Amino acid sequence: MAKLKVSELKSKSKQELENQLRDLKNELALLRVAKVTGGAPNKLSKIKVVRLSIARVLTVMSHSKRAALQKAYEGKAHKPLDLRVKKTRAIRKALTK
Repeated sequence: MAKLKVSELKSKSKQELENQLRDLKNELALLRVAKVTGGAPNKLSKIKVVRLSIARVLTVMSHSKRAALQKAYEGKAHKPLDLRVKKTRAIRKALTK
Protein backbone atom coordinates (compact mmCIF):
# COMPACT_ATOMS: atom_id res chain seq x y z
CA MET A 1 0.00 0.00 0.00
CA ALA A 2 1.31 3.43 -0.90
CA LYS A 3 1.78 6.28 1.51
CA LEU A 4 -1.57 7.84 2.43
CA LYS A 5 -2.22 11.54 2.05
CA VAL A 6 -4.09 13.36 4.79
CA SER A 7 -6.03 15.44 2.27
CA GLU A 8 -7.46 12.22 0.80
CA LEU A 9 -8.28 10.84 4.22
CA LYS A 10 -10.16 13.96 5.30
CA SER A 11 -12.63 13.53 2.46
CA LYS A 12 -13.54 9.98 3.51
CA SER A 13 -16.44 9.05 5.77
CA LYS A 14 -16.04 7.54 9.21
CA GLN A 15 -16.95 4.07 7.94
CA GLU A 16 -14.40 4.26 5.13
CA LEU A 17 -11.71 5.33 7.60
CA GLU A 18 -12.54 2.41 9.88
CA ASN A 19 -12.32 -0.01 6.94
CA GLN A 20 -9.00 1.52 5.87
CA LEU A 21 -7.68 1.16 9.44
CA ARG A 22 -8.73 -2.48 9.61
CA ASP A 23 -7.01 -3.22 6.28
CA LEU A 24 -3.82 -1.49 7.39
CA LYS A 25 -3.74 -3.40 10.67
CA ASN A 26 -4.21 -6.70 8.83
CA GLU A 27 -1.40 -5.79 6.45
CA LEU A 28 0.84 -4.90 9.39
CA ALA A 29 0.14 -8.26 10.99
CA LEU A 30 1.09 -10.04 7.76
CA LEU A 31 4.28 -8.02 7.48
CA ARG A 32 5.23 -8.87 11.05
CA VAL A 33 4.72 -12.56 10.33
CA ALA A 34 6.94 -12.18 7.25
CA LYS A 35 9.57 -10.51 9.42
CA VAL A 36 9.62 -13.43 11.86
CA THR A 37 9.77 -16.03 9.09
CA GLY A 38 12.64 -14.20 7.39
CA GLY A 39 10.82 -12.37 4.63
CA ALA A 40 12.25 -10.24 1.89
CA PRO A 41 13.95 -6.96 2.87
CA ASN A 42 11.40 -4.89 0.94
CA LYS A 43 8.65 -6.25 3.18
CA LEU A 44 10.61 -5.33 6.27
CA SER A 45 10.98 -1.72 5.14
CA LYS A 46 7.25 -1.56 4.38
CA ILE A 47 6.42 -2.01 8.09
CA LYS A 48 7.34 1.60 8.83
CA VAL A 49 5.18 2.94 6.00
CA VAL A 50 2.16 0.94 7.20
CA ARG A 51 2.64 2.05 10.80
CA LEU A 52 2.78 5.70 9.74
CA SER A 53 -0.32 5.22 7.61
CA ILE A 54 -2.17 3.78 10.61
CA ALA A 55 -1.13 6.81 12.64
CA ARG A 56 -2.40 9.16 9.91
CA VAL A 57 -5.79 7.43 9.79
CA LEU A 58 -6.15 7.55 13.57
CA THR A 59 -5.15 11.22 13.63
CA VAL A 60 -7.73 12.16 11.00
CA MET A 61 -10.40 10.19 12.87
CA SER A 62 -9.65 11.95 16.15
CA HIS A 63 -9.53 15.38 14.49
CA SER A 64 -12.91 14.87 12.85
CA LYS A 65 -14.41 13.59 16.10
CA ARG A 66 -13.04 16.57 18.00
CA ALA A 67 -14.35 19.00 15.37
CA ALA A 68 -17.82 17.48 15.66
CA LEU A 69 -17.72 17.87 19.44
CA GLN A 70 -16.53 21.47 19.11
CA LYS A 71 -19.51 22.19 16.88
CA ALA A 72 -21.91 20.46 19.29
CA TYR A 73 -20.73 22.51 22.27
CA GLU A 74 -20.49 25.80 20.37
CA GLY A 75 -22.28 28.61 22.24
CA LYS A 76 -22.92 26.58 25.38
CA ALA A 77 -21.96 27.84 28.81
CA HIS A 78 -19.92 24.83 29.88
CA LYS A 79 -17.58 22.73 27.76
CA PRO A 80 -15.60 19.60 28.59
CA LEU A 81 -12.08 20.39 29.75
CA ASP A 82 -10.40 18.96 26.67
CA LEU A 83 -12.50 21.18 24.37
CA ARG A 84 -11.75 24.41 26.17
CA VAL A 85 -9.28 26.91 24.80
CA LYS A 86 -5.77 26.22 26.06
CA LYS A 87 -4.36 29.38 27.62
CA THR A 88 -1.34 30.07 29.71
CA ARG A 89 -1.46 28.91 33.29
CA ALA A 90 -1.54 32.47 34.63
CA ILE A 91 -4.55 33.42 32.49
CA ARG A 92 -6.43 30.26 33.49
CA LYS A 93 -5.80 30.95 37.18
CA ALA A 94 -6.91 34.58 36.82
CA LEU A 95 -10.20 33.48 35.24
CA THR A 96 -11.14 31.41 38.29
CA LYS A 97 -10.81 34.29 40.77
